[in-house]
Amino acid sequence: MFPFLKKYRDGHRPRCAALVAAAGRSTRMGGVNKLLLPLDGVPVLVRTLEALQRAERVDEIIVATREEELVEIAQLCHTYGISKCKKVIRGGESRTHSVMLAALEADKSMELLAVQDGARPLVTPALIDSVIAAAARCGAAAPAVPVKDTIKCVREDGAVEQTLDRSALRAVQTPQVFTADLLKAALQSVLEQGGEVTDDCGAVELLGKAVYLTEGEETNLKITTPGDLVLAEAILKDREERT
Repeated sequence: MFPFLKKYRDGHRPRCAALVAAAGRSTRMGGVNKLLLPLDGVPVLVRTLEALQRAERVDEIIVATREEELVEIAQLCHTYGISKCKKVIRGGESRTHSVMLAALEADKSMELLAVQDGARPLVTPALIDSVIAAAARCGAAAPAVPVKDTIKCVREDGAVEQTLDRSALRAVQTPQVFTADLLKAALQSVLEQGGEVTDDCGAVELLGKAVYLTEGEETNLKITTPGDLVLAEAILKDREERT
């Protein structure tokens, strides 16, 4: 059993750093940095950081971003009171590299590392805390929701090769949370092999380690295209009306 797992069973709460991936190029947004676009008057990235700020199980935040936006994002953290943000660092050549750089900047006392997409501004503190708690029990956890659409594998010529069993499929979200040593080993392995994974669970899975899925939230969408911003605005309005 991992030492931290025994500590958790004995009532110890593992310290957790949130690593925010915010160095992407936003190619499907026409090159405009989607993280700095306003979402109901507040930058997308700030809404993500505010959720992490309010999460009880997040002890510090490290943001990996583009070099040209280091100062601006650091200023946003100051303006919006993101006091848990300890460092804003330059991201790497890929998402995997950026997360690795952020992981290396986390305080050595952090037993868990939670990787969060900067472009998931509707994530809730409750979801963040629940996934971190799950990772404290099992070592690797991520939120996911059932797939609603029928998913098909297609050949290069566009012909359907196979229809997948939808009941066994899940769409994985962030935060994805792991023991610190496990995540760093997984990312280092991917980088050394010159590969790339679409999420951090994939890196851990390549080491042969199990990742356990917890219940995600349908509203925890990732901002990728302009249409996602419209949907996110509608979700925020609905939340406000319900409170």
